[in-house]
Order: sequence, then structure tokens, then C-alpha cells
Amino acid sequence: MAPSLTAGPGQVKAPGGVCHNRAVVTPRRATRWGVLVALLLTAAASYGVAAGPPELPPQTPPAARARLEPVTAHASLAVKADGQPFVARREVFEFLLDHPDFATQITRALKLARYKIWRTPGGLGIDDGWGTVGTFETVWAADGVRLMHARGVYQPRLLPDIHGQAVVLIDYGARPLADGRCEINAAVTGFVKLDSQWLAIASRLASSVAAAKGRKEVRQLVELFAKTSNAIESDPVGVFAKVRARPDVPGPELEDFRRLLNLPGAAR
Repeated sequence: MAPSLTAGPGQVKAPGGVCHNRAVVTPRRATRWGVLVALLLTAAASYGVAAGPPELPPQTPPAARARLEPVTAHASLAVKADGQPFVARREVFEFLLDHPDFATQITRALKLARYKIWRTPGGLGIDDGWGTVGTFETVWAADGVRLMHARGVYQPRLLPDIHGQAVVLIDYGARPLADGRCEINAAVTGFVKLDSQWLAIASRLASSVAAAKGRKEVRQLVELFAKTSNAIESDPVGVFAKVRARPDVPGPELEDFRRLLNLPGAAR
């Protein structure tokens, strides 16, 4: 029987349908969007790993640091990886970073990922489609930096639910090119703290396996950035049409996206 996605403390039920978990322990697909929250939670729950060298940026505001250090200082999983550079308009890339719910409308319309993010009164809901659900929000945004905090639960079919928190840091640079686009160099750092004491102890047993998996997943996240940006650059009209055809796409963000792509006509 598939696990329930009924909302509980720190959870949000997926709107208008359910993406049930297809694997007992770990997801099979690697197409994940920008926040990496559910994926890191799944990796930590599946394997476990002691906290590694990654740290919060030194310029992190004190209020954000105080909120996030209980996770980062006691992380069950901590990984960082750089992605391959890709070319995009910086303003489009940053629009997707700052509107992750709309970004998943694009990745789902292009069939690049099944990941779903949506807005709730208390923040953003998230469902990776493989058994991890939760909520998250951007805690700090600055030039070249996005820092996010999440709470979630991984719901394997034959095991108890696994609760935890995650911190995701996306830092990037943009080198201007002659045609108005930029070469984007992005890195993703992820921290996960599991609520279970026995999982925290068991995490010492398979650190190298989990670290390798975590680094692979963050690289694939940046690859998803690149694929989405390349699709928009190659065929902005076609991408906009596919997103516009989705029944639940928010009108105001769709109009902002149209203007950003310099396309004529009204969004609706």
C-alpha cells in the first residue's frame, strides 16, 4: 500500500493529486529542481553520513545564521558540489531561483522533472514524487546567493516515516558574454539533520557511500538548471506555450515570465 501524503506537523499535502513513492528506500530518478530539499532528506535517510567540511558563507546575516546553525552544526549529511558552467540570461535564471513554484511548472511542462512545489499560507510546499514531502522557504537572498531552510518527511512504503530538516545553499557567479547572456557557474551545498537518534548514530556506518550519492545529486540539480535554461533560450515561444497550457499555472507569474522573455501579447 502506498504511503499517505496526509499533512501532519511540518508537512503539506500535495494539491490536486498524489505522486506516490515508487521505491522502498531510495528514488530512482535524478531529475530534481533547485532546492534539493527532498532529495537530500532521502539520501540521508537511506544511507546516513557524518557532517563534512561545508559551512555557511561567512557573510550570512546573524539572524539567518542563528536560525540555520542548529541544522548545519549537527548535520547527518553535508555535501557540496560544483556544476558545469552553462549559458543563460541572468535575469531568467534568477527569476526561476526566486519563483521555485513557477520553475517546477516549467520543468514539469518540459517533462524534465516530476518535482512539485506550490505556495501555501505558511510558505512553499514540496513533493518530490518519490515519497518525500514538506515545506521550505528562502531565508536569505543576496547577489549570487540563495539560502533555504526546509522541514520534511520521507515516507518509505515498508519502513517508518523519517523526519528531518534541510538547509540548501545555492551560490553562483555570472560572467557576461557579448550577446547579453552570461556564463553561469553554480554550486550547491546541502545539509540535512535527521530527527531520529538511532539514524544519527547509524550514519557513521556508510559515510563514503552517502557522500558520493549526495555529490552526484547536487551536480544533477545544477544540470537541471542548465537544461531548463537551455530550453528557454532555444525556444522561448514554445516553452511559454507549454507552460501557459498547464491548468494550474499562476497568471501573475506567467505574465512576469512572458515579459521577461520579451514575448508579445497577453498571458491569458
